[in-house]
Amino acid sequence: MQNNKTFLGIELGSTRIKSVLIDENFQTMASGGFEWENRLENGIWTYHLDDVWTGLQTSFRQLAAEFEATCGEPLTTVSGIGISAMMHGYLPFDKEGKQLAEFRTWRNTTTEQAATILTEKFGFNIPLRWSIAHLYQAMLNGEDHVRNIAFLTTLAGYVHYELTGEKVLGIGDASGMFPIDSTINDYHPRMLAEFGQIAAGSATAESAFDQKLTGILPKVLMAGENAGLLTEKGARLLDPTGKLKAGIPLCPPEGDAGTGMVATNSVSERTGNISAGTSVFAMIVLEKELSRVYPKIDMVTTPDGKPVAMAHCNNCSSDIDAWVRLCDELLKGFGVNAEKTALYNFLYNISQNADPDCGGLLSYNYYSGEPVTGLEQGRPLFVRTPDSKLTLANFFRNLLFSAVASLKIGMNILTERENVVIDRLSGHGGLFKTKDVGQKLVAAALNAPVIVSDSAGEGGAWGIAILAAYMEQTASMEQRNTNESLGEYLAHAVFKDNVDVCALPDRSDVEQFNTYLERYKAGLAIEKAAVESLK
Repeated sequence: MQNNKTFLGIELGSTRIKSVLIDENFQTMASGGFEWENRLENGIWTYHLDDVWTGLQTSFRQLAAEFEATCGEPLTTVSGIGISAMMHGYLPFDKEGKQLAEFRTWRNTTTEQAATILTEKFGFNIPLRWSIAHLYQAMLNGEDHVRNIAFLTTLAGYVHYELTGEKVLGIGDASGMFPIDSTINDYHPRMLAEFGQIAAGSATAESAFDQKLTGILPKVLMAGENAGLLTEKGARLLDPTGKLKAGIPLCPPEGDAGTGMVATNSVSERTGNISAGTSVFAMIVLEKELSRVYPKIDMVTTPDGKPVAMAHCNNCSSDIDAWVRLCDELLKGFGVNAEKTALYNFLYNISQNADPDCGGLLSYNYYSGEPVTGLEQGRPLFVRTPDSKLTLANFFRNLLFSAVASLKIGMNILTERENVVIDRLSGHGGLFKTKDVGQKLVAAALNAPVIVSDSAGEGGAWGIAILAAYMEQTASMEQRNTNESLGEYLAHAVFKDNVDVCALPDRSDVEQFNTYLERYKAGLAIEKAAVESLK
């Protein structure tokens, strides 16, 4: 097996760290996982970096054990490795590599002042969760650590650096740190210069920022480029047993948005993908630039640099998961131990028996703030009137509608104001695991065809493994003096035999969702009151 081409992909998601090993035919040979959760500490959503390495080692150990059990030999090397993780956030380090502040994840919405100023100055939307918004907010707050920053990166960039010693980032992940100029596939030079002026004008004695921003940001790399080699230190970080050898090439580290695009074959114009898990976002590869700046639409890129419009919502399935746990607790009280997947499938399927108006029920799934609807904080909320029809089917369909309602509000900007054409959307994530239900729901909510393929179930870990394989293919093409774009590679090699299941929008479902959405928008005042009243 060691003589065959294999590629290792690892993604640090919001609730799970997953490792996938694929062969040269892109089939999964072994996998491993580690469950983790973010923590709310001192008002900041965070993960501890010690947990990063515990999770990575646990996930890799499971994968290596499965490989050895199947192949009869230990896993000592692979042809390429890729690291992916949640995009955005704030991970600053000093010149000795010491972490200067807690890891501030994408989920934090405490950067409104900074994001508003930067958006106005740049003429480009800077979302609350972007790294540059976190950095500037730390400056505005007068946080002392800012003066000592020597390296600022994302979670994927941090792990990649520890494994290789290279301070680099794939362009898709980099586009969630600072705006990208797609004509040069690098950080936008005008905005870099403007940030220097902004920083000089607002820095306090406590947070003097006396370096150029390019000095602390990771170098931007494109899909297919070599991003360094696994060092001896890196090999031991992944595999403390000492079996994994150093010297393995790594592809550019990417964010979960980029690996989701790869895993769903959505890197070409007029295609898009929806990732629906703890958070939910839809990404559409554009044919042309948007006519204006929209604070609720992010502009990022594909892993090969194409401009992408992204509607992102901080909240999706957490409230569904909480109610499923409550149902499970009730069943256990009666001595019934339901298998987790079976319980989810039952509740998802029963939602299809709901009344057209969900019985008048209404939910808000806001565990954290939601910029799309203008909320800095969240309060999970279930509301009904005395004459609402409270049934299990109505309740659960209401939860599913609520999970994508904010996304619909954001996507309407693209489809109604910018007339963006979407040929197909590819769905992946927990919302799509129950056959047909989530897929039909999203097709109705966004009024667009939605496909789900078997490969999408592997998610971002599989996607970054594909990017590692593309790096190896690119090196081979250079030797043969040929060229193949990422989109061509996915179409002609990875997905050539794929059979996708497509759900078209059902008119009745579309009407039902639109009715629910009007009730949802009208009830936002209730959610805002809950935030103000429930401290």
